[in-house]
Amino acid sequence: MINFDETKIVENGKFIYQQREKIEGIADRIFDKKFDLLLFTSSGGSQAMLDPFAFYIRHMSKLQTENILSADLMLGACNRIGTGTVAFMTSKSGDTAETVAAARWLKEKGVYLVSVIGKENSLLEEISDDAIVYGEGRPQELVFYLMIGRILYRNGDFDSYPKFADELKGLAYALAQVRKQADEKCRQYALEYHKEPYNIWIGSGDLWPTAYSYSMCVLEESQWIRTKSVSSPEFFHGTLELLEEDVCTTLLLTEGVTREQDERVKAFAMQHTKKLTCFDCKDYELPGISDEFRYLLSPVVMAAVLQRISKNIEEITGHSLEIRRYYRKENY
Repeated sequence: MINFDETKIVENGKFIYQQREKIEGIADRIFDKKFDLLLFTSSGGSQAMLDPFAFYIRHMSKLQTENILSADLMLGACNRIGTGTVAFMTSKSGDTAETVAAARWLKEKGVYLVSVIGKENSLLEEISDDAIVYGEGRPQELVFYLMIGRILYRNGDFDSYPKFADELKGLAYALAQVRKQADEKCRQYALEYHKEPYNIWIGSGDLWPTAYSYSMCVLEESQWIRTKSVSSPEFFHGTLELLEEDVCTTLLLTEGVTREQDERVKAFAMQHTKKLTCFDCKDYELPGISDEFRYLLSPVVMAAVLQRISKNIEEITGHSLEIRRYYRKENY
């Protein structure tokens, strides 16, 4: 396997998990302050990483939640912001322009702000009431599994959270095994499809943000590959008409509550294109993780799978994932 270091992957996960007490302490402070809205807001792929947690809250509890891009938030996309709002934000750099602007805007409205950031001493950390710095730690979602899981537990919505949180200690190791299981298929996928002129990526529920962000942040931004992303239910309201036998179509199947939407897409697409690839979370073993929690982990399982496409495709194309033409290169 190219560009794969299992020891480093496990150490990265350990770095975040070692902050469990701090993360759960933040969750307890949030719960004890009697909030009336949990808001998830950031930009680009960071927002996509947050979105599944709003999804889980809606499906597991009656707690009020919103997930909104920071740029939209400041233009009035949520009319419930107030002193009872708790906002969660994330940024790898800690200086993403729209995210930082939204953080300042939220603080002016008396919002309690919790940020998860890749770098210490950033603008976003300075503005926030509480912050977790993950550095090289991965997956960043681990912070939110612990934080949001703890809030749901305190609210009486997730009684098995203590067991879940204990098992998350081995999440990074489990995801390393997923990468090994997925690599051969992902390398073949990259070899076969890296020159496709047009790609359709599809997902639902907690994997819709993954389909959206992978197609945008990796295939488009990092590899300059033309890609259309669409959610499984919306696929049948327009995009299905573009399916022909030579159209490259990639479907991500969740283990969550919306899986039947993915199965519907799969049944249709199998009849109309010879270039359908399905990446199914059910196909991958997660050592150390109980089956009862798999429905919560589809985003990180699929991220591990898709990373093996990324690592292989940059080697096959000779196009580094770090190359940009415009992003943070020009003023816009």
